Amino acid sequence: MQYTHLGIFSDLVAEAKRQSHLFPSAAPGVETQSKVREALGFCNQPEFPFEVRIEGQWEKDGLFGEEVSWGVGYGPRTHAWFFKPVKAKGLLPAVLALHDHGGFKYYGKEKIAERPGSTNDILQDWYKHAYGGRAWVNALAQRGFAVLVHDTFLWGSRKFPRETMEGSLWLDIPSAKPENENDNMSDEINHYNFWALHHEHLVAKYLNLLGTNLAGVVAHEDRIALNYLLSRPEIQPESVACMGLSGGGNRAALLRATANQLKAAVIVGLMSTYEELLDHNVTTHTWMFFPSNWARYGDWPDLAACQAPSPLLVQYDIEDDLFTLQGMQKAHKKLIEHYQNVGNPDAYTGQFYPGPHKFDLEMQEAAFDWLEQWL
Repeated sequence: MQYTHLGIFSDLVAEAKRQSHLFPSAAPGVETQSKVREALGFCNQPEFPFEVRIEGQWEKDGLFGEEVSWGVGYGPRTHAWFFKPVKAKGLLPAVLALHDHGGFKYYGKEKIAERPGSTNDILQDWYKHAYGGRAWVNALAQRGFAVLVHDTFLWGSRKFPRETMEGSLWLDIPSAKPENENDNMSDEINHYNFWALHHEHLVAKYLNLLGTNLAGVVAHEDRIALNYLLSRPEIQPESVACMGLSGGGNRAALLRATANQLKAAVIVGLMSTYEELLDHNVTTHTWMFFPSNWARYGDWPDLAACQAPSPLLVQYDIEDDLFTLQGMQKAHKKLIEHYQNVGNPDAYTGQFYPGPHKFDLEMQEAAFDWLEQWL
């Protein structure tokens, strides 16, 4: 078979399959969960925030909001926003909201949530582009959930300074201009995202050298955030889920695979078999989607389902240009089989929606309804 991306090295794929059985089916359970952790690394020490600080509080649109920060042991402090209904009584079901990748690292939590004074034209455009025109975290909290959204490694408060990236990358500076430049973005943000796009490759090399990978470090920081959420006195600890679109859906799969405290997970726009990515979509995805050596243990749907029968919702966009429809359909079939094999087929729901890569209002409302059902 000829692969456009590999050209005269197309036969490398066949040789790799001769060397090792790639993308084997890995059944849900403790053994697969252990293999996920082995592939990720960065999961062998206590994972709790330290020096937690309350940075500010506000009330708006019937919601109480709080900005929180904490340390993770390296790099700058993580900043997060916590939301709950002002009139909430008793313990609340909770969701850890996971922001997307989007090739947009200047912001993190702000891409899916808003607090007084946080929005601007750039973010409003992002809401319209990916989220049906609204910050879905606020909408979810208004449905009666407590919601925490935090910046993870490489985004927002956890991003690398631009000067560090510029001093580390071998790029022709005069030609180092963003592709698909958005006229509504400031030069600062546009250029930052360009440098961050290329810098992710360098970070991935360092993390492999350090015995982990980008998926492992991001999942580690997401588990720290989850443990902070579980420490809140407003939370019903048996009713906590995670949810995200795209890179956030990637993070939701990794977090659900490695965090036993979660009751459920929602993955939006990030599901396919690995085989169907070959020669189609590898170039458009983050290193988070390719944990080192995981392909020798299992496929991506196996990782997402390894905590079955824990409830799982996956939403697919039929015209998503990041995946083939066949790859999404094969993943959906595999997830159905995993949940049937553990005796709880109703705990998995797959929903297919027309249109491109997105988490629009119809999808959000369906996901909120599903969370109310299971939490």
